[in-house]
Amino acid sequence: MKLLIIEDDINLATTLARRLTKHSFNCEVAHNQTEALLRARQQQPDCILLDMKLADENGLALIAPLRHLLPKAHIVLLTGFASIATAVEAMRLGANDYLTKPVDMASLLKALKVELATTVTEIPEEVMSPERLEWEHIQHVLHSNNGNVSMTARQLNMHRRTLQRKLQKKPVQQ
Repeated sequence: MKLLIIEDDINLATTLARRLTKHSFNCEVAHNQTEALLRARQQQPDCILLDMKLADENGLALIAPLRHLLPKAHIVLLTGFASIATAVEAMRLGANDYLTKPVDMASLLKALKVELATTVTEIPEEVMSPERLEWEHIQHVLHSNNGNVSMTARQLNMHRRTLQRKLQKKPVQQ
């Protein structure tokens, strides 16, 4: 199956592509709206993973053009800023599924309608520790706020000094 990953975070896009390739997806990556529409036209993917926030652009605005271009494609919207209003809007515009980040591989594969093989030869994926998951989420929110610690702390509902202490620590290993 062909999969188009539309994600502005290059590290996350690369990780998703690498992991989904192991599940028999032929992955292409786009990092902005223009590139996404061009790749969708060229590749004709079966499935699309779309980030809701693409740098300064809104991923919701891409759903209708992608749906028009690829009426049978399975579109899954990924977001770090989940709300009921955006979920309803995404479905109304034509998304098939709506997932919040960080997303585990089982949920992602389920949203993409891929049956998980339970064979003896399957290598289980390593599960992130809660500490690592927290660290990655903080980094993502910090990145989306352009490094503004105060805004990030407010968004995470955490005291600014607590966030600064967490940011001074080295990243937790998997």
